[in-house]
Amino acid sequence: MNRIVRKDEGKAKEILDGIWIQNLAYGDKTHMVRFLLEKGKHLPLHKHSEEQTGYLIRGEMDLIIDGIKYRVKKGDSWSIKGGIPHEAYVIETCEALEIFSPVREDYLKLD
Repeated sequence: MNRIVRKDEGKAKEILDGIWIQNLAYGDKTHMVRFLLEKGKHLPLHKHSEEQTGYLIRGEMDLIIDGIKYRVKKGDSWSIKGGIPHEAYVIETCEALEIFSPVREDYLKLD
């Protein structure tokens, strides 16, 4: 499947208090999602079967992956294998781009 997503397509959805996602482009094997996380918020500990690779566009957060804390700042990136528990504490309001493989079907259902 080939797909172009224009910047004004789709709207961000609040999935938790102060945590927003916006589905962007996706194909058969990958899925790109934009995250907005408000300062002071916590993305609770969770895990999912999809591999996740991210890039922090702006902000700062503590990302805890499999019990290890990493201070992540603008321009940093990460990769988390499927099934690994992770959470985030937002130090400064963040915008992140995340790629999931395979596609997060649960996120697509939010549209």
